[in-house]
Amino acid sequence: MTYVEGFVAAVPTENKEEYRRHAAEAAPLFKEFGVTRMVENWGDDVPHGKLTDFYGAVQAKDDETVVFSWFEYPDKATRDAASERMRSDPRMKTMGETMPFDGKRMIFGGFEAIVDEKADGQTGYTDGYVLPVPNDKREAYRELAQKAAGKFRGYGALRVVEAWGDDVPDGKVTDYRRAVKAEEGENVVYSYVEWPDKETRDKGWEQMMSDPDMQPGGDMPFDGKRMFWGGFRPIIDEQA
Repeated sequence: MTYVEGFVAAVPTENKEEYRRHAAEAAPLFKEFGVTRMVENWGDDVPHGKLTDFYGAVQAKDDETVVFSWFEYPDKATRDAASERMRSDPRMKTMGETMPFDGKRMIFGGFEAIVDEKADGQTGYTDGYVLPVPNDKREAYRELAQKAAGKFRGYGALRVVEAWGDDVPDGKVTDYRRAVKAEEGENVVYSYVEWPDKETRDKGWEQMMSDPDMQPGGDMPFDGKRMFWGGFRPIIDEQA
């Protein structure tokens, strides 16, 4: 199943076009390394949370916008080989010296898809999520996520990916575990729901919220208070 390299970064809002251009110029190189899809999403509807949120995850400043992005690979072996090439390719060093944002606050990690539901269509809007899930609740979470994916698809979503933390490093300044205040015995889940446009997304969420099958209740397999999410507009969507 799909292997995802997920990123969250804080980019100066005034650098949006520079960031987009920088990422677009790098896309052919990433494809050469084995990335099958590269998506960069610019924050559009990203709420502030009480315990966790995207802003806190990357220590975003008032004049910065959160970017939610990912690489897709056919499997972990391809991703691992790509990572090795990236570390040794001198072109990557040159790119790193010209990044239009603070890379020290970017968070990243490798995630194994446990749910991947697709439909045909062009993505025009993305909801991104990051949350902590107890390791012993993995299957219960997968079952809940699979059920929700079917609902999302029924209400117009083009794709739903739920990816389980596989290679999620600790960072010096920021990282995924700190972002969700992960406790001992918990893992990080990185997920996204793709929609054809924001209007379909907004309507789909209204339907989800009123669907009796999707009302919270019982023993949820994760702490929703530490989950954070936001709506993003794609600025790059490159398929290999």
